[in-house]
Parts: sequence; structure tokens; C-alpha cells
Amino acid sequence: MTAPADTEMPARHERRIGPFTFRQIGAVGLTLVLVATGLIVLTRPIAPAASAPLPQPNATFYRIGNATEGLAVGNLAPELTVPGPNGTNAPLLDLDGRPIRLADLRGHPVWINFFASWCPPCQAETPTIRDVAAAYGPQGLAVIGVAVAESTADDVRAYAQRYGLDYTIGFDATQAVYNGWRNIGIPTQYFIDADGIIRLIVKGPLADPAAARAALSSIVPALPSVPNASGVVPGSSAGARPVSPSPTR
Repeated sequence: MTAPADTEMPARHERRIGPFTFRQIGAVGLTLVLVATGLIVLTRPIAPAASAPLPQPNATFYRIGNATEGLAVGNLAPELTVPGPNGTNAPLLDLDGRPIRLADLRGHPVWINFFASWCPPCQAETPTIRDVAAAYGPQGLAVIGVAVAESTADDVRAYAQRYGLDYTIGFDATQAVYNGWRNIGIPTQYFIDADGIIRLIVKGPLADPAAARAALSSIVPALPSVPNASGVVPGSSAGARPVSPSPTR
């Protein structure tokens, strides 16, 4: 019986584009997708998008930075500056394009509030800040809101209009001021005396008028009363401006 002849399997030919096989091209493509995904995760904004659900719905303080040793009571408050076009520092601008300089406010007590319009505890305290700012204005109090982690200045402007905010608000578009003050979350409050010295730091909202008055007592004399959360001055028959409900976005 004759043994079967040896047979040789035909060589496998892979499809190619130029010198590269489809398998090699696919591997490179997968690598690029993984790298791009990693870059998106690492560089995405620190705040949630306006349409995204907020984490920790009952939180009173939103951490949007790494733990760090921040400014301390007794420090001279740094200026509110952002990188300028020539590498020099430029002042933060308010929503009307005017510079905000703490040096211009020497002789006045200052309350600085780092906040975001999408932040529920920030929303909760905004009517109190508005009413307290108006009540203490005759005593020279200057209130400055610094909006961080926002998409556009128009969002901040709409928020200020919704609440009827008359105090100064700056749009910290790149978080340069926020980072320069070594903050780790919002809302964060700084109470600065007439000489520019930080006298109190509060990490969290001051939605209660009594708590706001107590904080302000570190830099200005206490007033007999300020509007409460319902917009009415305790002990007064005259009502203050009605307080709008906290907006949701």
C-alpha cells in the first residue's frame, strides 16, 4: 500500500495596508483610544457639567481640590490675581470688566465668598449673603463673590440677576484665584479686617443669618438685627426684600 504523499499547508497571507497588517493597525488604534481616554479623565473640569447630577446632594462643603495647607488666620490676604498676557499677574475682573483689588479696599472690612452657581449649599447661603451685605454696607463692609468652576461668565451673570445680587462678583475662569488662595472646596469664606488681615475662615455655607452675624463680628461691630431667611428683620414690622427660592440648574 502506497503511503500518502506529504502535503504542505499554503502560507497564510494577512491583509495589509502598505507595510502594515490589519492586526498591527488595529493594535495601534486601540492604544491611541486608551491614551485619549486617559487624557480626558485627567484633564476634565473639576466641576460637574450644568446638566450632570451633583454628587453628595446633602453636602455642605464640596471638595474640588487636593488637601493642602491653606491660608491661616493672621495672614495678610493675598491679592485676587490671575495670569496676565505677559506672564505678569493681573487683577481679577468683576462681571462688568472692572478690576477687583483688595488694596483699594484698605480701611474697609471685607467678606470674600468662593462659590459656584451649581453648588446647592452655595445657593442656600446666597440670600443671606445678599441681605447681610445690604445691612452692613453702611458700616463699610465690602462683599466679594468669587465664582469658580463655572462654564461661562454669562452663567454667573444670570445667577447674580436671579438673586438680585448687588455686591461685587468676579468670574475666576481658570481657578487661578481659587488655587492661589489654596482652597480645597466651596463655599469657603474669608473675613478680612480693615488692615487686610484674615481674621476668620469658614469652610462651608453661612445660610443662617445668626451665623453670618457671628462671623462678621470678627471684623465689624455687630448690628442689632439683619434680615433672616424669610427676608424679614426680626422685631421689625417692615419686611425686607423677599428671598427667592434656591434655583436649580
